[in-house]
Amino acid sequence: MSPKADWARDAARAIDALRRGWPIAIAGADGAIEVLAIETADANRLADFDAQSSADVLLSAGRAATLKLANQADAAVPDAPVRVLRAPWLDFAAATALADPQFDLAAPLKGPFRAAPLDHADAAAAALRLARIAGILPAFFMREGTEEDALPIAAIDAHEDADRLAIAARARLPVAAAEDAEIVAFRTPEAAGEHVALLIGQPSGQPPLVRLHSECLTGDALGSLKCDCGPQLDAALAAMRADGWGILLYLRQEGRGIGLVNKLRAYALQDQGFDTVDANTRLGFAIDARDFGVAAQMLKLLGQHRIRLLTNNPGKVQALEAAGVTVAERVPHALPPNPHNERYLATKRDRTGHQL
Repeated sequence: MSPKADWARDAARAIDALRRGWPIAIAGADGAIEVLAIETADANRLADFDAQSSADVLLSAGRAATLKLANQADAAVPDAPVRVLRAPWLDFAAATALADPQFDLAAPLKGPFRAAPLDHADAAAAALRLARIAGILPAFFMREGTEEDALPIAAIDAHEDADRLAIAARARLPVAAAEDAEIVAFRTPEAAGEHVALLIGQPSGQPPLVRLHSECLTGDALGSLKCDCGPQLDAALAAMRADGWGILLYLRQEGRGIGLVNKLRAYALQDQGFDTVDANTRLGFAIDARDFGVAAQMLKLLGQHRIRLLTNNPGKVQALEAAGVTVAERVPHALPPNPHNERYLATKRDRTGHQL
């Protein structure tokens, strides 16, 4: 087994440990930290992890700025790490309130709390990144660790390395939009989810019309009106059928890469008046955590290095071009709003650079 495969396997084990509420150690360039995820732990596990009540709290800059524990300059990189010093009143319940925005309106915070410089910033940033991959809130109790048996940052890189993606299976799949469609599944050995491509029509010698569609359970399957994902999916397939040759890439990156549970938490914050950008940063995540290098690798494995991209998001064009896929044309993909998603669409236009 290659070193990358070994590393990716170790990262998968660390992700499983975080979900189970177990502590893990992460090694950076200048030492290691040991962390315990606040969301999946409890007071007893904290006592076992930190009998001296000396472990600090690790938050993201976006979340810390929400709590007035970091300045707005820090919050410009919302998934950067912030260390909050331990205080006598910072017990497990108080840390949970720091970590989870559902408690922001329920009860006033204790305090005061004080942020301090990080000794192992790269390892701390890696811990926040691993929380996102695990689909949990990016908030930990943190203490000094030892490098022995600690997860290296390179292991997390290997786990997310798009070049390790491979075709796992393919089959004919008649769909309503095209009875001659073919589905192709892609995966890496350690990742929990598979990405799929739906090939519509037959190659024509011209660049295919391609849509990168991030998984959206609520919109694609349940008909949610809060977003435009379901209608975009249907319209993309119809456009490919009309064009005669297209590829839909269905990417398992729910909620712009933060996972289903965290997306629903963002929905709850939107009900309090926050837009999609502020909801994500209030949770402690980047505005968009998706990896479109995965899409580029899928296209390369399908033998498609030059495409026409159906999108309103210039960032997708830039990401594919950077990964070696030529976008010969950006084809706008606009649909009418409804009363439930008007603000969502305006936010995409005004704050994340979407355009027609």
